[in-house]
Amino acid sequence: MSLGWKLFLSYMVIVIVGASILIVTTLSIAPISFDQHMQSMESMMPSRMSMMRELEDQLNEGFYTAMLSSLLIATAAAATTALLVSVYVSYRIVQPIRALVKASQYIAAGNYNKRLAFASSDELGMLTESFNRMAASLEEIEATRQRLIGDVSHELKTPLASIQAYMEGLQDGIIEPTLETFQQIHHETSRLQRLVRDLQELSMVESGEISLNFDIYNLIDLLRSTVVWIQPQFEDKHVKLYTEFSDEKIFVRVDYDRLRQVLLNILGNALQYTDGGGQVTVRCYQHGKLARVEVQDTGVGLSEEDLERIFERFYRVDKSRARSSGGSGIGLTIARHILLAHGSDIRVESEGVGKGSLFYFDLPTV
Repeated sequence: MSLGWKLFLSYMVIVIVGASILIVTTLSIAPISFDQHMQSMESMMPSRMSMMRELEDQLNEGFYTAMLSSLLIATAAAATTALLVSVYVSYRIVQPIRALVKASQYIAAGNYNKRLAFASSDELGMLTESFNRMAASLEEIEATRQRLIGDVSHELKTPLASIQAYMEGLQDGIIEPTLETFQQIHHETSRLQRLVRDLQELSMVESGEISLNFDIYNLIDLLRSTVVWIQPQFEDKHVKLYTEFSDEKIFVRVDYDRLRQVLLNILGNALQYTDGGGQVTVRCYQHGKLARVEVQDTGVGLSEEDLERIFERFYRVDKSRARSSGGSGIGLTIARHILLAHGSDIRVESEGVGKGSLFYFDLPTV
């Protein structure tokens, strides 16, 4: 049974119950009241008793006839009104629901660009608005999935093609089986392993499945140990790495290993986009109840588009530079999600292409 018929029957039940109660009460109370009134008139005029009896019978008959006619007309009018109201209300309710069902079927078929128009501010309008938000979210997720598949395929294609070329060359005798050849194959294999590891890490941090072991640490000590660890990579590329730390200890409650990973990702990104002879500066100072960590480089800088997309998966400012150095393009994405799990976020500033960039984040002190 459709919703329209259910509404109509519910209204008819109300009409029938109301009419029945009205008829029963009228037939029960009105005759008694009428008889009492006639008896009072007879007591006042006893000489006209026979005439009053005849008049009473006629009045009773006329009263019942008029009353039943009125009730039947009222019931018919109420039923007609119920029909019209149920048609109008069901149209107002059923039409948006039907549109919602049709749109949901459209989205279930994989077409996520369907939206519904809504003008009311009632529950149906709220439902329509929620549906549109859900559809937009699904469309964004689908676009992200397709983009991720394309990016991963592209990232896997280069090292796999290189390995395949080396192996075919070795099989055909075109390439000599030298130590350098095997080192190159090993290098490409390592790139694949890093990509797979980074993808696993990204999946964990985006789904919130990473476990954080919070404790209180001196942020200055954490930064110093991280700088010492990555210093040789800067020396190999002839990029100077400077530090500007507060003389006082700054205590924060963080996951030591995860925050160290964030710092390594940011510093690795700065090194990747800074040419030899350039410099990277790491700063840490306290402002108010927050500790700020900054990583500033003299690298390639960022355009307006780069600033908006720098934390997207696989986004590269300079694709050829990133690929040659073996970067997966998701280090900053992972760093951002780890900081979000710490209740913080990473930000970036740049005056433009060729003018370097500044990455920074804040952590509450304890």
